[in-house]
This record gives sequence, structure tokens and C-alpha cells, in this order.
Amino acid sequence: MLTFRQAVEAKDAAALETLLADDVVFTSPVAFKPYQGKAITGAILRGVLRVFEDFRYVREIADGANHVYEFEASVDGLRINGVDILTFDDDGKIADFKVMVRPLRAAEALAARMGAQFEAIKADAVK
Repeated sequence: MLTFRQAVEAKDAAALETLLADDVVFTSPVAFKPYQGKAITGAILRGVLRVFEDFRYVREIADGANHVYEFEASVDGLRINGVDILTFDDDGKIADFKVMVRPLRAAEALAARMGAQFEAIKADAVK
């Protein structure tokens, strides 16, 4: 089984989804309310894999069940820097997944790109 980082770096959406707890809570950097559940979180992650260009992790910090992965990528030619903050449950599944990004212009570009495909993401979540 791939680790979270290996699955993301391989752009392996199926492996990513197997790492999610059924009741995972996903907090987006560009949405007001968190999303709950494996299906919608998996669909969002597939969308992100389509949007980010030149993605790479630059740092990883682990403290028991809590992991922080700092990343860099591009969105519409803008460099974006962010962190994936994960909490794993007792079964080793991701129970809480929070993403924060900067700078503002890149976050706005990410919001626009993800917003443009969100109807498709929601449809993908109910398959």
C-alpha cells in the first residue's frame, strides 16, 4: 500500500481514496464549510490532481497521528505554497484533512479552477 505522500506524488487517486476514513472531514482552503465523507473528499482530491501543475512536497513533519506536508505547485502560471494537515485515526486512515495555501492571488486562481469543475466533482462523488 502506498503512503499518502507516495500516492499524491504518483497522482494515484485510487490509492489516495483507500487512505481516507469513511467519515473523513475535508477542510478546503477556498470553501467556507468543511466537506464530510470519503466520496466527496476523494472527488475533490481527483479535481486537485487535475488542477495543480508541477506539484512537489518540500517538507514533511510527523508527530504521531498528525502529519503536515508542505507543498509547492502552480495554478494558471502562479506559484502556490501550501500545507496538507492530516490526522490519522486508529486504523491508519485519514480522519481529518485540512489544506491551507498562499499567496492570495494563487489561492484565488485555485478557487476559480476548482469552482469551474465543482459540478463535475459533485457528480463524481455520487458514482
